[in-house]
Amino acid sequence: MNQFEKTKESLLKEPRTWLVSGCAGFIGSNLIEFLLQHGQKVVGIDNFSTGHQYNIDDVLEKVGGMAANFRFYEGDVTDYAKCMEVCEGVDIVLHQAALGSVPRSIGDPISSNHSNVTGFLTLMTAAKECGVKRFVYASSSSVYGDSAELPKVEERTGRLLSPYAVTKMTNELYGGVFARTYGMETVGLRYFNVFGRRQDPNGAYAAVIPKWIASLLSGESVYINGDGETSRDFTYIDNVIQLNVLAGTTANPEAFGEAFNGAVGGRNTLNELYGLIMEKLQGEMPEVSRIEPIYRDFRAGDIRHSNADITKARTLLGYEPTHSIEQGMNESIRWYIDDIVAK
Repeated sequence: MNQFEKTKESLLKEPRTWLVSGCAGFIGSNLIEFLLQHGQKVVGIDNFSTGHQYNIDDVLEKVGGMAANFRFYEGDVTDYAKCMEVCEGVDIVLHQAALGSVPRSIGDPISSNHSNVTGFLTLMTAAKECGVKRFVYASSSSVYGDSAELPKVEERTGRLLSPYAVTKMTNELYGGVFARTYGMETVGLRYFNVFGRRQDPNGAYAAVIPKWIASLLSGESVYINGDGETSRDFTYIDNVIQLNVLAGTTANPEAFGEAFNGAVGGRNTLNELYGLIMEKLQGEMPEVSRIEPIYRDFRAGDIRHSNADITKARTLLGYEPTHSIEQGMNESIRWYIDDIVAK
């Protein structure tokens, strides 16, 4: 039995109270669904700037009677009084709330900083004041900047390339300081291109996988930035859920004040990604084979290649990815077909 299986058993035996910020978003809603399904009490907060009420509704429908263990607050993590309210009685925080997207941060650095830095510090301070010992937070692979080293190892980063990357590196600096100064058990998770069910395909800052799948399902063109040889460590949502839960429950003091790569440890180019999506979709909808991608300019602030070394998470947290990109893509496409085509 691996560490995650042991942890799931312990959750059912010893329920805790978890706060998930950004609970109406893609990752946050998947986290609250997992926690409720495993007998936990969950508090959620979201201001709906990027999240959606229908994500919460979907979770509560799926968990049935366990929905009684969920308490939701509409509010902003930059509101200290609201953060104090939601942190009361909480054992573990999983902080997901943020304004994502490198291009968004380049276009509006002030809003990104307000949400991602001020909001982060406000919630973590409130958690400290309320006696919350464990604070797990979403960082990003963008903190590796222009480092050409592959795979990416946590201890070595490059020059940052976007305001978004600056906000996430600032989170990590604060996380380390709160661990050393206040004794908080902080753990940062550097997400690498997470994808899966409930990831929003709409909007100017939609992630590449849901945007491409939705476009293909609708018979629309797909755009690839640059030459298509940009590569990423695409990571399925179930791997990220596992990592959050392990970080939230680990008894290993060496993990506190640290940041960990949240990835599967693989690498696929955008061209390979497009081919994989087409392969999976054609079995369901043969007509998509007629759609050819359109190449356009590289996107400002993007790193060229991304591939994570997950040794540190394996060693200190007991993390073992359960889904490859192929397995995750099978599940994701099934979900999008059911969600988009069926409706």
